[in-house]
Amino acid sequence: MANSKSAERAARRAEKHRARNVTLRSSTRTGLRKVSAAIGTGDKAAATAAYKAAMPAVDALAAKGKIHRNKAARHKSRLSARIKSMQ
Repeated sequence: MANSKSAERAARRAEKHRARNVTLRSSTRTGLRKVSAAIGTGDKAAATAAYKAAMPAVDALAAKGKIHRNKAARHKSRLSARIKSMQ
C-alpha cells in the first residue's frame, strides 16, 4: 500500500503501464504464434505474410525496451530461417 501521495500516483501510473505492456506483449506473441502455425501448415506464402505482419510489433517492443533487442533479433532470425528452409 502506498504511504504518500506521490507513491499513490506512481502506483496508478505503474498499473497503467503494466496493462499496456501486457497488451503489447500478448499481441506480439499472437503474431509469432500465427507465423509458427503458418510454417506448420507448409504454406510459404502465408508464412511470409504472417512474418511481415508480426515483425513490426517485435521491433516496436524492442525499441521501447519491453523486450531485449537480442530476444527480438533471435525471434526474427529463427522464424526467417524456418521460412527460408521451406520448399
